[in-house]
Amino acid sequence: MAKHDAIIIGGGHNGLVTAAYLAGAGKSVLVLERRELVGGCAVTEEIWPGYKVSTGAYLSSLLQERIVRELELARYGYQVDAKDPAFFSAFPDGSHFFMWQDRARTLSEIARFSRHDAEVYPAYEDQLERISQVVENLLLTVPPQFPPGSVFDFIDYLKIAGRLRGMRPKDMVALVKVFTQSAAEFLDEWFESEQVKVTLATDGVIGANGGPRSPGTAYILLHHCMGAVAGHRGLWGFVRGGMGAVSEAIAASARTRGATIRTGAQVRKILVRGGRVYGVVMENGEEIEAGAIASNLDPKATFLGLLDEAELPPDFVAAIRRFRIEGTSAKINLALAGLPEFRALPGAPGPHHRATMHICPNLEYVERAWDDAKYGRPSEKPLLELTIPTMYDPSLAPEGRHVMGIFLQYAPYTLREGCWDDLREPFGDRVIGLIEEYVPNIRDIIEHRQVLTPLDLERRFGITGGNIFHGEMSLDQMFVMRPVAGWARYRTPVQGLYLCGSGAHPGGGVMGAPGYNCAREMLKRV
Repeated sequence: MAKHDAIIIGGGHNGLVTAAYLAGAGKSVLVLERRELVGGCAVTEEIWPGYKVSTGAYLSSLLQERIVRELELARYGYQVDAKDPAFFSAFPDGSHFFMWQDRARTLSEIARFSRHDAEVYPAYEDQLERISQVVENLLLTVPPQFPPGSVFDFIDYLKIAGRLRGMRPKDMVALVKVFTQSAAEFLDEWFESEQVKVTLATDGVIGANGGPRSPGTAYILLHHCMGAVAGHRGLWGFVRGGMGAVSEAIAASARTRGATIRTGAQVRKILVRGGRVYGVVMENGEEIEAGAIASNLDPKATFLGLLDEAELPPDFVAAIRRFRIEGTSAKINLALAGLPEFRALPGAPGPHHRATMHICPNLEYVERAWDDAKYGRPSEKPLLELTIPTMYDPSLAPEGRHVMGIFLQYAPYTLREGCWDDLREPFGDRVIGLIEEYVPNIRDIIEHRQVLTPLDLERRFGITGGNIFHGEMSLDQMFVMRPVAGWARYRTPVQGLYLCGSGAHPGGGVMGAPGYNCAREMLKRV
C-alpha cells in the first residue's frame, strides 16, 4: 500500500492550494481528482472544436493576493485582464447604464439617472471599501472555537474584536447591517435610482438562495466586492486562457514543490481505524495510505458520501444533514458567430461587450424571479449576467468567433413539477427568448449551446445540490458556524481528516482561502 503524509480528495482550486502549501513544507502529498482535468468548477474545456470555455466559474477577483504571490502563480501563467467597463445594464425603454473602472466616468453615468445618487456614490463606495478591509482580514484567519471552551478561545475572540478598533461608528453600524439586511434594504438607504440599485444588487444574489429583499443578501454583495485584480480592489477580470488557467497555475506550483496529482482517480471511501484516518479506497479497489486527509468536496459529499456514519458523532451527522446546500443557479455557454447587437446600444464591437452585461430591469423583476424559484419553479424571467471573454482573449475561439457565458438566477435544484433532464432545453430556449427582447440578433449568431442546470452542475463538478458555494452563505452557515458549530476550524470529528473546500470558512468563490487556512491547520499536526 502506497503511503503519503497527506492525501487531498478533489483537485479543485482550494485542494490544489492546500497541496501546494503542504508540499512546500516538505510533506509528501497526493491529490486525487475524479475528472480528467483539475480545477473543479474553475476549468477551461474545449466543449466544441476550437472553443475553449470556462464551463463553470467565469471571472476572477477573490483569489487572495498572498496566495498569488507566495505560490508564484504569475510564473505559471496566471494573468487577469480587469473588466472595463465593469458593468453594462440594458433597460426595456432603450436606455442603458455603464459602470467603469474610472470613478468620474461612473459618476457621470449615475448622474444621468439621479444627481442625488451621483453625489452619494463616492461615500457609499468608500464605506464599502472600509468595511471590506475589516472583513477581508478574517478571510485568511482560522475561526475561533465556537462555543468557546477555554480561556484561550476567549483570547481568540478578543483578537478579532481588536481588529474592529478604530472603525468609525457609522461603519460599525453598516457592518452589522451588511450581515443582517437584504441587499435591497442596504442599497435603499443610499440610492433612489432603480437602474443604479439593480445594477449593484446583482452581486447580492449571485449564487444565493434568496432575492434582493431576502435578509443576508447584503453580505453576499459585500463578499463579491472584496476582491482585487493586479492590486486594484473591487475589480473583476477575465483570466487569460479561461478559468482553468487559475487551477493549472496552482497545480504547476504544487507539482514544482513536489506534490503528485492524479486525474481520473475517484475516491470511494475514506478509511478510518480507531477514530483516525489512515487512507482511502479508490473506485477500482486500490488502497492508498496517508497520515492525514483533506477533502475538497462539499460537507455532505465528504461526511455522508465517503464515511460510514458510525465513524461520526450522531449530532454532527444530524447537523450536516441540516446543512443547506441546494443551489438555484444555472450556467449557459454559447459559441457565437458574431457579437450581440443590443437595442439599447447598437454597434459591435462596443465597450458594453467588454463588460458584464445585465438583463434585469429593476429590483422587483429580480424579486419576482426569486418568487418562482422558492416555490420550485425555474424563473419565468430570470436575472441574466452575460460575459464575452473573447473580447479580452481571442485565443479562446476560432478567428472572428466568440464565447459567451450566461450566469442566471434562478433555477432551483428541486423542482415542484417535472425533472431537469426534461426541462433543460426548454429552459434554455426561454432564456434565449428573453435575451432576444434586448438583443434581436442573438438566435442568428448562436452556433453551439450548452445548458448546465443545478443537476448538471452536481453531476459534472460533484457539488451537492449544484450549489456553487458548497452551501448557502447565510449568517448561520458562516465563519464559526461553517459548516457547523464546533467544527469551523477545518478539523473534523475524525482525527486526521480536514475540510479544505468552500464548505469551510470563508465560503465560496475562487479565492483559495479555505485551502490556505486548512493547510496551516494541517501543518500544526502533520
